[in-house]
Amino acid sequence: MEHLSRGQRLPLAQISPSGQFSIALGSQGLALDFACFGLDANGKLADERYMTFFNQPVSPCGGVRLSAPPGSQAGFSIDTGALPASIDQLVVAASIDGAGLLSQLGAGYLSLRDGPREGARFDFAGKDFAAERAIMLASVYRKDGQWRFMAIGQGFNGGLDALVAHFGGSVAQDAAPAGARAAQVSLEKRVEREAPQLVSLIKHAAVSLQKVGLDTHRAKVALVLDISGSMGMLYRKGLVQQFAERILALGCKFDDDGEIDVFLFGRDVHQPAPMNIGNTSNYITRVIARHPLEGDTRYGRAIEAVRRFYFPDAGGGARDQPLAAALPVYVMFVTDGTTSDQPLTEKQLRWASREPIFWQFMGIGKGKKSKKKSLAAFADSDFPFLEKLDELDGRFVDNANYFSVASPDEHGDAALYDLLMDEYPGWLKLARQNGLLN
Repeated sequence: MEHLSRGQRLPLAQISPSGQFSIALGSQGLALDFACFGLDANGKLADERYMTFFNQPVSPCGGVRLSAPPGSQAGFSIDTGALPASIDQLVVAASIDGAGLLSQLGAGYLSLRDGPREGARFDFAGKDFAAERAIMLASVYRKDGQWRFMAIGQGFNGGLDALVAHFGGSVAQDAAPAGARAAQVSLEKRVEREAPQLVSLIKHAAVSLQKVGLDTHRAKVALVLDISGSMGMLYRKGLVQQFAERILALGCKFDDDGEIDVFLFGRDVHQPAPMNIGNTSNYITRVIARHPLEGDTRYGRAIEAVRRFYFPDAGGGARDQPLAAALPVYVMFVTDGTTSDQPLTEKQLRWASREPIFWQFMGIGKGKKSKKKSLAAFADSDFPFLEKLDELDGRFVDNANYFSVASPDEHGDAALYDLLMDEYPGWLKLARQNGLLN
């Protein structure tokens, strides 16, 4: 294992011949937030989605993931082979979480690992700094067709916002929520230019979030769509596309990456590319062309796939202890029928109750709306199993809500967003009280 000093460089192949490696990070004396910037040949953010940090934990290509190696406080999993040609350099940075100066730091480290093997280490300490509040720790960069590593250790007085601006990113000027000191990249101009149909939807979502005190709340958003054959008419009429755009608008308020993750389920589960403000138009038509409607409907498999994606350490299985994360996941789960794997679905929802995921189920058909919401009821419920999931016993916390609609466009925008926020704020409170959210 090689100890590196400031400015020292080495070929990445010396540490990881495959180009797949991890970076372990830690500090003493001060709490630090870590970020990884994907930069172009000019040293600027190639795309604002390539700032990987607690509020945006994976890059669009999957080549950079926020992932703490065993025994470390934080870290990143990196696959250089997955990075697009537009990414010329990755810069790992740290900023103070809260008040303080880097001179108050006891000690910190950055460790390069190939699996469990530590190949190189860069140590830094408060004595190396003065009034700075952020550090550029290291760079992974291309040179002559090969990847290299350099230890940097350069301080920044302005904190993470200054780093974001230095790398060409934009910083929102409105107040960030407590604990969200990282830059909140404004999407307004991009939405107006690339997806103007979302402007009004985002405004409606903002009003509903403000009503429940979540106007500055941060979360990841996932849309889970039933692709069983009976959904065909809803897809052909464009109603699923319209609904997906409404959920994307909610995602734009909850997260600053301008996208939502999408999962499709019937007999099997598929995960197409995320829906974002750049690919919104005809998104659903394109993904259904690639993943045609299927026979069967299996909620349990879909829930397992979502859990595996966001919190893979449990492998989609049972979890003995609650899992804490910085950001919750809001899942919009849409179906028009019951499931053929009810026992698995119940197990998955119980297991998921120890994870920071909220499941909002929506049944499409002549279902009876939940009595808890005091909304007009239909005759007899077509979704007794969804109602059972809403009240399922044996869960660590109540992690699900359910309502039904006759059609995805039954509610106006304002009413829909109010409905989507019916139980989520209460779950957030439970999640914090029970150690599911940092």
